[in-house]
Amino acid sequence: MKTSDFLFDLPESQIAQTPIEPRDHSRMMCINRATGAISHEHFYNVIDHLQPNDALVINETRVIPARLYGERESGGACEVLLLRQIGPKRWETLVRPGRRLKPGAEVTFGGGKLVARMLETTDAGGRIVEFVCEGTLEAMLDELGEMPLPPYIHEKLQDRDRYQTVYARHDGSAAAPTAGLHFTPELMEKIREMGVQIVPVLLHVGLGTFRPVKAEDVEEHEMHSEYYEVTPEAAAAINAARAAG
Repeated sequence: MKTSDFLFDLPESQIAQTPIEPRDHSRMMCINRATGAISHEHFYNVIDHLQPNDALVINETRVIPARLYGERESGGACEVLLLRQIGPKRWETLVRPGRRLKPGAEVTFGGGKLVARMLETTDAGGRIVEFVCEGTLEAMLDELGEMPLPPYIHEKLQDRDRYQTVYARHDGSAAAPTAGLHFTPELMEKIREMGVQIVPVLLHVGLGTFRPVKAEDVEEHEMHSEYYEVTPEAAAAINAARAAG
């Protein structure tokens, strides 16, 4: 399977820059796996494709304001994107411009409120960074960080909660699990009332979402690991639903 098999033209005019309200009024394309028939619906119609005793698996990850814009020691602009926490104030990150942010370099944010020290280069070309600030890093991110929107979204996000699912609970993701952004609390309640079991799992979106596939053969692409949790109760519910068809 070649990477080129996945190339297609997506006109920029067809990429929504602002989210629709309410969330569940977004468009939804449905494919009948038995017949191949395609239909175009709205997301609130998802309940028509669910049945009692189905298991709907949701990812309870919560996106953090992981993108930081700062200044290098030379005064030049730079960007640090937090990917994975490995200590109280130590993170695996992606940095730009990477060639100017070698181990030993320092970056400041918010006029010096937050400092990032480049410790080492990762195998994936990122940086292990130690942050220095008064108080907690979480508080600094809330003040100085931005939500890591995809590069094809050019409009500034007005409401941070709009880039969270309504069931997001656990901080740690570098991007939203976007399929879940279309659920509303009211739609979730309707699904529960149908007798569908909602099963929470946790997966923090990480480096794999941001790294392009450069290998000509898809099977040669190195996938990066991501943190996840699946409880025994969730695994049992998913296995039971699969066994029941």
